[in-house]
Amino acid sequence: MVRLIVWLFALIAAVCAFPLTVDVAANDVECFYGEVARADSLVGLSYSVQSGGSFDIDFRIKAPNGQVIYEQLKEREGEYAFTARLVGEYQFCFSNDMSTFSDKQVEFDLNIDSALKAQLPPSVGQGETESVERTISLIEDRTNNILRQLHYYKTRNNRNESTVKSTGSRIFWFSIFEVLLMAGMSVLQVTIVQLFFTGSRKQLV
Repeated sequence: MVRLIVWLFALIAAVCAFPLTVDVAANDVECFYGEVARADSLVGLSYSVQSGGSFDIDFRIKAPNGQVIYEQLKEREGEYAFTARLVGEYQFCFSNDMSTFSDKQVEFDLNIDSALKAQLPPSVGQGETESVERTISLIEDRTNNILRQLHYYKTRNNRNESTVKSTGSRIFWFSIFEVLLMAGMSVLQVTIVQLFFTGSRKQLV
């Protein structure tokens, strides 16, 4: 029974934070909002640019009173945690104003006050309660480490894939330009040779 409770609360703690993906168009801003129900709640957010341009984006957090409490410019990824002093709606914005034509894909993970207290049955003793809490904390830490590693490898894979696609597109258009250049040079050479012989015949006459 105790093991079942441990796994249940570990699962709840793991699913409290989940990654979201958003596409931010060039010269555009995408904002998300998180509601803080009580003061002194712990708020954490991490993000990483998966594709687009140089993989950089502007990020800022605004409090319910409109004050900017955190700002990070032209970064590929970031992580920030703070204690929310004000109750209300916090704003999390990703800005792609610096880009004129390149869209960005951003994956972020928002967690608001995810520390849950395990409410164990009265039949469970104090010693068992502490043991369960330590086990839940250990499982949560290991789960978070695994999620961070998976997120890191996913980000690297997405960025490498975006780089390969961008390089392939550049090679394609460079090849088209090279073919057109060679065709133009061939036409120019034929035209010059024709003009040369045409001018020679006129001089003979």
